Amino acid sequence: MKVCLINTADHGGGAPVACKRLLQALKPKVDVDLLVQNKRSEDLQIFSTIHNQMGLLKAELNFYLERLPFIAFQEADKTVRFAFSTANTGTDISQNKHIQLAQILHFHWINQGFLSLKNIKSLLGLNKPVVWTLHDMWTFTGGCHYAGVCDHFLNECGNCQFLRTPQEHDISRKGWLKKKEIYKQNRNLVFVACSQWLANVAKSSSLLKNFRVIAIPNPIKTAIYKPLNQASLRKKWNIETEKKIILFGAANINDKRKGLVYLMEALSILKEKNPAANIQFLLFGKNKTLSVNQFPFPAKSFSIINNEQQLVEIYNLADVFVLPSLEDNLPNMVMEALSCAIPVVAFDQGGIPEMIDHQKNGYIAKYRSSEDLANGIGWVLDHPNDDLKNNAREKVLNSYSEEIVAEKYLALYRSLTSS
Repeated sequence: MKVCLINTADHGGGAPVACKRLLQALKPKVDVDLLVQNKRSEDLQIFSTIHNQMGLLKAELNFYLERLPFIAFQEADKTVRFAFSTANTGTDISQNKHIQLAQILHFHWINQGFLSLKNIKSLLGLNKPVVWTLHDMWTFTGGCHYAGVCDHFLNECGNCQFLRTPQEHDISRKGWLKKKEIYKQNRNLVFVACSQWLANVAKSSSLLKNFRVIAIPNPIKTAIYKPLNQASLRKKWNIETEKKIILFGAANINDKRKGLVYLMEALSILKEKNPAANIQFLLFGKNKTLSVNQFPFPAKSFSIINNEQQLVEIYNLADVFVLPSLEDNLPNMVMEALSCAIPVVAFDQGGIPEMIDHQKNGYIAKYRSSEDLANGIGWVLDHPNDDLKNNAREKVLNSYSEEIVAEKYLALYRSLTSS
């Protein structure tokens, strides 16, 4: 069996990380390649669609051709600049040798000028079985990646909240109609959500309600993301051993969807309740505007961490990892922290409650409640026992290991090639 995974890039963001981890999990079991537009890693089973300078220029042009019209004429404000993808430009990869040789095409995140809706139509027109892993909601909306409180995807989209001038027949309706037409031509198409929450939402959508939609989580390398000696690591990273360490991370710390404002409020509540608390706050991720002096506790920023071993060490510095996301599917960072035996506090939304068992391996806080987020952080810090840590690690070993996830995908692949 020959499988070709398809993703915009092999770096930068949750989908590339998850896709590469799936590639690694599948390698021992099936003939698999990963085809990307933007390649940065040295993995010999990852191939780029860009072969020369002209290809690179075309890829950059496609990115801007998709973004600039939206920015100039459509976006409601700059905070939604990357929250909506029109997929109006891209590259035809249907004749690529890896596509042609594959028995199964496995789509992942293909936006930001990589594949247009027209390109997707060409790939589906090859009449190969297609698996499409959903890393957000874009596949079944008119263009947004997360719909928030909007439920227009249940019908036909239109009157989109992300647009400057929402109308019944705006670009979200046009995008919905194009997807409806495209999906018609390949019934041998299975959608995989990384969480049961997203699977349920996808099944309720007008575009995917008649398709097979199943839930398979992302895998993680438990041999790498594992508990390490905290005392020695704190000495290495110059962190006081007696401190209670709260850790927060995000690809982009300033992304409103990651809920930093609620974390700031929660930390202030903790400080007010216990002014003498011996707490230090650590954070990592892209950060252009936030100063560590803005936090109520002593804080240290690691900025962007590209080295995986360093990231594992940073998780192991912590007593608790906090991710106050307002919209998320199955966050890699929650899985990474749990795999390192670090309890996690997060809001009750998306796929997160599937990962965190309340007061067993972390704390599920009431949605958008800074007060309960503070309660959760305080509860974990006040319960520094091995059970929380062991439960965190066991959750990952039993649900998200490479072996378990790979077997689920292999079963799906077999079902498609045997029918």
